[in-house]
Amino acid sequence: MNHGNVILSFEKVDFDYGDGRQILAKAEFTVRENAKITIMGQNGAGKSTIFKLILGASPLINGLSEEMTLKPHKGKVNIKPGATVGIALQVMPQQFFCHTVVEYFETAFAEKTYNIEKLIKDVLEVVNLTIPLDRKIKDLSGGQLARILLAYALIQKPDILLLDEPTNNLDADGIGHLTGFLIGYEKTVIVISHDANFLNSFTDGVLNLDIYTKTVEQYVGDYFDVVDQIASKILADQRKNAQLRKNIQDRKDKINFFANKGGKMRRLASKLRDEVADDEENMVEVRRDDRTIRPFIIPSQEWSEAIATISSIGIIVNHERVAKKVDIKLYNRDRLQLHGPNGIGKSTLLKELALGESQDATLTEGLRVGYYQQDFAGLDFDQSVYESLESIAVEATNEDIYATGAHFLLTSDLMKNKVGSLSEGQKGLLCYARFVLQKPGLLILDEPTNHINFRHLPLIAQAINDYKGAIILVSHMEEFVDQINITDTLDLQALLNRA
Repeated sequence: MNHGNVILSFEKVDFDYGDGRQILAKAEFTVRENAKITIMGQNGAGKSTIFKLILGASPLINGLSEEMTLKPHKGKVNIKPGATVGIALQVMPQQFFCHTVVEYFETAFAEKTYNIEKLIKDVLEVVNLTIPLDRKIKDLSGGQLARILLAYALIQKPDILLLDEPTNNLDADGIGHLTGFLIGYEKTVIVISHDANFLNSFTDGVLNLDIYTKTVEQYVGDYFDVVDQIASKILADQRKNAQLRKNIQDRKDKINFFANKGGKMRRLASKLRDEVADDEENMVEVRRDDRTIRPFIIPSQEWSEAIATISSIGIIVNHERVAKKVDIKLYNRDRLQLHGPNGIGKSTLLKELALGESQDATLTEGLRVGYYQQDFAGLDFDQSVYESLESIAVEATNEDIYATGAHFLLTSDLMKNKVGSLSEGQKGLLCYARFVLQKPGLLILDEPTNHINFRHLPLIAQAINDYKGAIILVSHMEEFVDQINITDTLDLQALLNRA
């Protein structure tokens, strides 16, 4: 695709949240019209901050609260005059939960739009979603919400489309539909995602946020190509420094030998000192790669009897709940995976099981349940990170809590912060840290790869696979599930069709 003029630029932008954590330092980059750009970087590096700074520099955007926009402390964010910006958030703001679908989309426009229902139906067709327009936002599934959030941005027909983790909670059909749309979208797209295959299918450039230098590195090429470019540069810089260090040491050895000699030898030692200084100046700062969590174990409660018994499952059909009889008993080492399209009730079922609200499921008395909720609604955002870990820890010392947090890249400084201040990726890692301290007998995992950096996923999959308790899992990431020894599957669509 031919790219046009510059539509967005950052000029030496500095930003911090006022708590001593600098996020950006003299960040600079440009984005041209029609470009498809990925923002990559470690959890907490500032990817969502970049989006908020773009929103803060754009004209009034309807439906956004003030905390969704930021201004740089130094430098400037430039948007081409007249260019509009739309964002598909990764989480639905709670202020819209009681809105109907129509009422929610109405907030996308500054003035009353008389053909709003037709516009909504057209844009929902684009995202492959059919729902009643009078349905409450709070009653939608995670996959339906993901599509609604995308449609909300698209209905505004923005010149710059910002996508924050758009594949979270989407099934394979939804991801395929979204990919096809983005390939054909003839405007600028900037996306944050941890789904490497999705990113590689349509992006042509990468902005890499370096969490150590607080700068932004700009690359041209698809996602996998850029990852290779970064790895090659790191290797080349390491080799250059290794050779320079060898040269420096060789010259220092000679200097020590010649320095005590007279005449020409002393002058040679002086020349060698100059060469050492030149080599030291030519040493390059090697880009440090993203930190990855280390392997970990999720301890479990020991049970000899059935951990959970399920006799009936509710399935959503035409927005109504239909009960279907089942006979499911889960014991240690059982891994049950639920299948089914978005909106069929998977998340509702998991929530009822996790909270003990299902009349048709029995959990062993005293069972501890570890629950990964796709929107992190089970976390108390007002607690500090330390308090969140302490509140669920079983037989853990203060040192155990800090050590576990550090294992999941939750540093001692972050442990003091409110859970709500964490990035979505850090909240995901917090959930796994909680599992380690909770030592549950049952893990209920609703899209457990959501928001997690792809570098961490093999280690998380290994920990889940090695876990000795029972697991109920919903995940649309096939390559992640393939690493787990699933012992049984339940297809809700097939169950519904069964006589």
